[in-house]
Amino acid sequence: MAETVTIVDLIRNGTLTARMAATMWAAMDRGLSMVVVAIPRFAGKTTTTNAILSLMPPEVPVHRLSGEEAEMDDLKKAATGGYLVVGEFSQAPVPHYIWGAPVRRVFDTLTAGYSLATALHAPGLDEAFTVICQGNKISDEAASRIDLMLYIRRFGDGLDNFWRRLAEVHEIDYVQGGKPHGRQLFRWLEDGDRVEEVEAPTFLQGDEGELERRASMLEALVSAGQSGPEDVARLVAEYRGEARG
Repeated sequence: MAETVTIVDLIRNGTLTARMAATMWAAMDRGLSMVVVAIPRFAGKTTTTNAILSLMPPEVPVHRLSGEEAEMDDLKKAATGGYLVVGEFSQAPVPHYIWGAPVRRVFDTLTAGYSLATALHAPGLDEAFTVICQGNKISDEAASRIDLMLYIRRFGDGLDNFWRRLAEVHEIDYVQGGKPHGRQLFRWLEDGDRVEEVEAPTFLQGDEGELERRASMLEALVSAGQSGPEDVARLVAEYRGEARG
């Protein structure tokens, strides 16, 4: 069985920064929907999505969808909340990849109080929403339920030498005419292999201290070499205990 890659592993190997991870952690606590985007295979869309989802409070339900109509009917009736996780919006004949009518059913199910986590192939923000709105005929109103878009770049020409960077993080306010409107939060700069913070996320409501605390706790795990799933779970519990206190 493959070893689980955690958010701490992704910080340590340079895929994303602690500030990026802290931002996504705060987003999960608020139940924000996300789409993770990349072009090449093995870019880490699923790995990144799962690592971010592991930062959620443990009591939040995670529903990994097959795309079957009956499954989504049951979820809409139950309205238990939590995340609907779709492997990918894609026409590829792969289990848990869906396209067209099942994608539209997912967005309809979101109206019962769920959040979305999924991936798709696209070279950037606008192209991702073209896939969603034009390719799958999702309305502007429905597409506006997406809060965050993450774009990953993969480098290297073989399985033994590739590396990844979370190159863009965008916060979406609304979609109009199939085009997303919002702000870029982070961008990776190839010159110097560094990340620039472009704008602060509005969902933090100006609480920079929250982001600093989360990032500091993540960096402490990286420094201590504590990167297992149990370490991440303990971190989430510790932060929640401090927040309640």
